Amino acid sequence: MSLDGGQNLNLDAAAIGPDPCGSVPATPGIGLWSGMVTILVQTLLSSQCLVSPASQWPVDYVGDLSQPYDFVVIGAGSAGSVVASRLSENPDWRVLVLEAGGDPPVESELPALFFGLQHTNFTWNYFTEPSDEACQAMKDGRCYWPRGKMLGGSGGVNAMLYVRGNRRDFDGWAAMGSTGWSYDQVMPFFEKSVTPQGNATHPKGYVTLKPFERKDNDIHQMIIDGGRELGQPYVERFQEGSDTGYSHVPGTVRQGQRMSTGKGYLGAVSKSRPNLHVVKNALVTKLDLDGETVKEVKFERAGVTHRVKVTKDVVISAGAIDSPALLLRSGIGPSKHLKELGIPVKLDLPGVGRNLQDHVLVPVFLRLDEGQGEPMTDQAALDSIYQYLIYRAGPLAAHSTASLVGFINTNASSDGAYPDTENHHMFFQRAHHASLELFTKGLSIQDQYTEVLQEYLKDSHLLCVFVLLSHPAARGELRLKSTDPKVPPILTSNYLTESEDVATLMRGIRYIESLEQTKAFQDHLAEIARIPIKECDQIENYRSEEYWRCYAKYFTVTCYHQSGTVKMGPDYDNEACVSQRLKVHGLENLRVADASIMPAVVSANTNAATVMIGERAAHFIQEDYQGEAVGANGGLWVPHMHADEF
Repeated sequence: MSLDGGQNLNLDAAAIGPDPCGSVPATPGIGLWSGMVTILVQTLLSSQCLVSPASQWPVDYVGDLSQPYDFVVIGAGSAGSVVASRLSENPDWRVLVLEAGGDPPVESELPALFFGLQHTNFTWNYFTEPSDEACQAMKDGRCYWPRGKMLGGSGGVNAMLYVRGNRRDFDGWAAMGSTGWSYDQVMPFFEKSVTPQGNATHPKGYVTLKPFERKDNDIHQMIIDGGRELGQPYVERFQEGSDTGYSHVPGTVRQGQRMSTGKGYLGAVSKSRPNLHVVKNALVTKLDLDGETVKEVKFERAGVTHRVKVTKDVVISAGAIDSPALLLRSGIGPSKHLKELGIPVKLDLPGVGRNLQDHVLVPVFLRLDEGQGEPMTDQAALDSIYQYLIYRAGPLAAHSTASLVGFINTNASSDGAYPDTENHHMFFQRAHHASLELFTKGLSIQDQYTEVLQEYLKDSHLLCVFVLLSHPAARGELRLKSTDPKVPPILTSNYLTESEDVATLMRGIRYIESLEQTKAFQDHLAEIARIPIKECDQIENYRSEEYWRCYAKYFTVTCYHQSGTVKMGPDYDNEACVSQRLKVHGLENLRVADASIMPAVVSANTNAATVMIGERAAHFIQEDYQGEAVGANGGLWVPHMHADEF
């Protein structure tokens, strides 16, 4: 008998050991049954290896780095992988990718395990500065801001939801001075990123979108029905993001496995493009400038320092934390801050590290079906492992209720059609303590509060509704603590420091209270779980606005949507760092392409827009150099799509 992968198995019971039954007495057999069990065990082991084969990732380039590259891309994340893949479509351009991490762990493939990737060596484990206004229920009073450290970047550790943002987001960018970035002008690049291209012999990477497998469908229906009772419709597909209501959003997933751009763009093409090199575990420490031009990129790998020359462009795609940090270490940023650290000022660019934005979340927990809900059993857990290994299906391929997203306009006096909050959901089945522990550890919630939630889970299910602030007014800041690239930067979130942000979140919590009282929720005995908080419990009226303001001060977490720290905008904007074509103001050949360039964070999960930014960056470069781009046949190589002229 043979399995996928070519293993040949015989019916030999000895393969699983001399005494597989241990102390359990068993009747004699002729070997047939034991052989069948052996096949099952071997099949499971083989399937485990096939979840994440090394062949789906680019090989680690260890060759000669002394020859100049046309382009150096720093970071193989959601945007960087796109940029490198698109530029390497031209066989005459030598493209180098420098990624600080390596191949993702196998756990990255399973949608249900994404919280388990946090606090590991596969993430940059950043924390915000302590605040009197927010994050006080988190360990040390600091919010945890992990970023992906692997091929695929944060797209390898995120929740995989694909939401583009709405017309007002991008038209707003254009109105702020980023001409060419209106909704109608960016849509073709969103479409390009999800459109299959090439063929089996000449593939071109793209984003794979599929619906998540759904479990806990009665809980999904409860949320949908509750929303309908409050006038929020179920929408099959959000159009331009201006709709309010609930929808199951697609994910960057295929057959139960994650499809990051590191896999879909780099891994899909790397073996067929000798002009594309990927160096893993390469920590870029500095850019060396000669006047207005970047001449070399300096990086460390395995304790050895390397320098790479570049003849055309350097593209920084290291994310909203590491992109500005690299610019600052290279002497590009506010001169006062650089001088304080003893960094020679190469370019005084005041906006680097400013304009830091994030979608802050306030989690509200509801108890469901107290004393009635079916508990998680050991047998169910084993079944889920079997389903995933053999069929890439079941709970591990699903996403709890995370794929069901609500866009809610909480401001009844507003004339706008656009929502101001976004609700995400996480469901925890009664007695499934391991999943709740993974969740609370991932968010860095203090043990005393985790213990309360675990106690509730003994008798009831728990539904966590995250109330997300779509348009934060607060702006944080990033500054270096040290010139050492291994020392984390100083991150000031400024969560909940703006009164309008707090007011919107309060309305969002009131909406959850209204949901709690709907028939759909009451049919499941829904009740908001009270978490003892010493300061808040001193407030006379539980669930008054004063109480909820206190609660939000403690239960504040990130939605991992850090952005804006290398702001795009015209050169007359003192905070702007890059032009509409993503070139750093004042430099000839340095661009930034990731979420850090967003003038204002999109009112949605940021990964889809980050991929679009990567597509646009590659296209700008292709346009700028198309006069020099000669294809393999000696003719002029012309990019696939033309953007508006600027």
